[in-house]
Amino acid sequence: MTQPLPCDVAGIRYSVARRADLPEMARLLAVTFARHDPPAVALGLTAEEFEAFVTVVCRSAGVERLTISARDVASGEMVAALLAEDGATSPPAGMDDLSPRFEPIFELFGQLDEQTPSPHPTAPGEVVHLFLLGVDATFMGRGIAHRLVATCVANASACGYRTAVTEATNRVSQHIFAKLGFVGRAQGSYADYRRDGVALFASNRGTRGPDGHEPRHHRREVTGRRRARRELVSH
Repeated sequence: MTQPLPCDVAGIRYSVARRADLPEMARLLAVTFARHDPPAVALGLTAEEFEAFVTVVCRSAGVERLTISARDVASGEMVAALLAEDGATSPPAGMDDLSPRFEPIFELFGQLDEQTPSPHPTAPGEVVHLFLLGVDATFMGRGIAHRLVATCVANASACGYRTAVTEATNRVSQHIFAKLGFVGRAQGSYADYRRDGVALFASNRGTRGPDGHEPRHHRREVTGRRRARRELVSH
């Protein structure tokens, strides 16, 4: 059972992110994704470019109280984070000012939305969207990502959300979400994607494309990965 927040587990403190945490979170996620996320690596996105993206999309995080951060208790350093938002949140202003190198990612992720059309608009407070899950390299392998997802889902459920959705871009995140009950609803292909006839994600051969999950899953207009969904039930 997930503990009430904030909570300390194995020297890591999990808590709901505050607005003051956002700059540190943006730096952490930028470095993590620029180094390890398959599409970001394939396109050569820099940490600076990714930080600009995270800064734009995380503006709602300090207000909605859905994003979860993890800090090393000993040092106080943020070592992991899972950005989450209300599924009815409109795309943020500033997306058009980002590096054009993001466009293939947005296009690829947008294909997931086309595979999972919603017959009705999402109402605020119903669906939580989990995206941008990152762990500092020195803290990987300790189960922090798994606990972040579980904690985020439990927090959203306590706030009244009934469904969680996510998009997972790599094998590790796909495994974590599946293990926590998310069910795949759509899948993209790195190998098949072409832009102006160029296979931009050729370096991702052997890596399954982005998945859209729901078990507790959510959909987003601006970006997409593997779409997954999970229904949230309070216990």
